Amino acid sequence: MFKKETYIARREQLRKDVKHGIIIIQGNHEAPCNYRDNTYWFRQDSTFLYFFGLQREDLVGVLDCDTGKDYIFANDYDIDDIIWTGPLPSVKKLAASVGVKNSGTLAELQDFCTNAVGMGRKAHYLPPYRSDNQRQLSCLLGIKYASVPMYASIELIKACVKQRSIKSDEEIAEIEKAIDTAYNMHTMAMKQAMPGRYEYELAGIMEGEAWKGNGPVSFPIIMTIHGETLHNHGHNNKLAKGRMLVMDAGCETAMNYCSDITRTVPVGGKFDARQKAIYEIVLAAQLEAIRIARPGITYKEVHTEVSKILAQGYKNLKILKGNVDDIVANGAHSLLMPHGLGHMMGLDVHDMENYGQIYVGYDERTRPSEQFGLGSLRCGRKLEKGFVVTDEPGCYFIPALIDKWHAEGTNKSFINFEELEKWKDFGGIRIEDDILITAKGCRVLGRPIPKTIDEIEETMSNR
Repeated sequence: MFKKETYIARREQLRKDVKHGIIIIQGNHEAPCNYRDNTYWFRQDSTFLYFFGLQREDLVGVLDCDTGKDYIFANDYDIDDIIWTGPLPSVKKLAASVGVKNSGTLAELQDFCTNAVGMGRKAHYLPPYRSDNQRQLSCLLGIKYASVPMYASIELIKACVKQRSIKSDEEIAEIEKAIDTAYNMHTMAMKQAMPGRYEYELAGIMEGEAWKGNGPVSFPIIMTIHGETLHNHGHNNKLAKGRMLVMDAGCETAMNYCSDITRTVPVGGKFDARQKAIYEIVLAAQLEAIRIARPGITYKEVHTEVSKILAQGYKNLKILKGNVDDIVANGAHSLLMPHGLGHMMGLDVHDMENYGQIYVGYDERTRPSEQFGLGSLRCGRKLEKGFVVTDEPGCYFIPALIDKWHAEGTNKSFINFEELEKWKDFGGIRIEDDILITAKGCRVLGRPIPKTIDEIEETMSNR
């Protein structure tokens, strides 16, 4: 945990921003895997971590905006629990460790909420993303289960986004720690990306390196020679020379701050001419985002400028044709990159998206697009100093999508479908770093992970 004063200050600011009523912040519960006592790896709710920092299951935090008091509610462990867990601190001691003076049982939480509702006080809570927390809110507040999401507090959502979007120096240090572990994950896997190996072997190497850094992976590893499938979690293919291997993986620190890195490498360690041609286009686009990202520009504008780099590259290869600005304005390049440039990152690998992407990735000035590709941009808002965002352009030759656009004549004035046929067996490429918006620009966080052609080939040769 950070020092308790950090959590005290965060909660005080949250009360000031919400102004009235009570704020309920739920921790997570253990979730059964295939029977009740065999649970999935416990992951605490990120909002609860941000304001309370405690890792134990079944905790509920309450902030009283009117009295200025904070509470932690949970039941203490009994001897039946301690047999399996060993001695654990009481709820009162846990609360005190993060500067909370008031604690109670879950039955007392029910009484507290019943009294607040009876007095007509506003109860603020975030949109629940787990059914057990939704049921708990239903009981605490006397709301029908199905109606709980519709009463989530917009004031609380906006107040949380306001705080969590700006990363403190201590948060940035944690994220960089996660990226430094990701360096080991990616470089170790690169060196093993040789013909005859299986994807699952390399995924296992990555997961092992994550645990060596004292944290799990931050999302299911993407390790695939079929990079044209954007989130391909299957790991059963044998690596073969001539294929590009997409490795999208990150980890969490012990405090649950995340990294999210993608590298794409040639199986066997040497790029051929065709692989180089596409890789250099994507790398140029990724570097352009780093060059222009800064406070005041929207990430939607950065996405557009990156798209122009991609479009020009594809035009040079005669895959696309026409004026580059027109290509991008009509979304023709999105055939080869049907996703956005990046997303916010921090305690969540897609930071705060459980609040609703419209509140996290957009603002009153910048709204989501309905255009294919651009409409999938998860963060389009104006950038501010302290934001951490991913920069992850890609190129994907998706046969089913190419065939669909060809049959429908979509953007046919900009796409050379005859030339595109030659690339349908290529797969995909994605290059991703995590960047911090600084006072005048941005910087790539963490230890630099090989990404130029020369760097990758050198790394893969040093086995």
